[in-house]
Amino acid sequence: MANRLANKVALISGGARGQGAAEARLFVQEGASVVLGDVLDKDGERLAAQLNRVGAKECALYLHLDVSKAGDWERAVAATERQFGGLDILVNNAGILSLAGIEQTSEDDWQRVIDINQKGVWLGMKAVVAAMRKRSGGSIINISSIYGLIGSGGSAAYHASKGAVRLLTKTAALEFAGDNIRVNSVHPGIITTPMVEGIDRELRAGILSLVPVRREGRPEEIAYGVLFLASEESSYMTGSELVIDGGYTVA
Repeated sequence: MANRLANKVALISGGARGQGAAEARLFVQEGASVVLGDVLDKDGERLAAQLNRVGAKECALYLHLDVSKAGDWERAVAATERQFGGLDILVNNAGILSLAGIEQTSEDDWQRVIDINQKGVWLGMKAVVAAMRKRSGGSIINISSIYGLIGSGGSAAYHASKGAVRLLTKTAALEFAGDNIRVNSVHPGIITTPMVEGIDRELRAGILSLVPVRREGRPEEIAYGVLFLASEESSYMTGSELVIDGGYTVA
């Protein structure tokens, strides 16, 4: 099946690398125009240039986007509408990892994780809804985590932020259902991305040992799930959780 996102416009936060970049590549392959928002300007500009060389028309735009700042979101939505004529899809993908436990987490570190992982999702949804109403609907995909579903022996701020994303998604799904705006969450397991590659090797191996399929996931495997939720194939889904974790949460 091709052109699953034909004539759609997507805004992807954290789109410069990792899962966000994989989502952007797949979206373009399926006919969408994409706006990449990130703070990694060189990586984002490079990816947008690569994507624009793929098709016959300019299909990608990079914007500096600090997801914790409402003004950045407002400028990103305005630029998306100006460049591509509207907005149909938001992927709240930006996030950071903290492995510290409750006692080891400083107040500043806690706030930074919450600002990006939790507040950023709220600000993103708040910023795009008016643009989606102009298009008579849309799809919002919030990237949570398996750590938004289960606990572990650490990562206190990360758990708190990703658990909040899960329930915020359900609240938004109810709030925007009447606008034909669907809101779903995705819960990846351990995925081979720059964020995961920064984890201590022993800890990473320990996490991997708990995955029944005995391997890390690929960013593209998350991207296909996000594509499904962005497309009309999932038109009867809202407030749902899509878990892509190699069986981690059922082991």
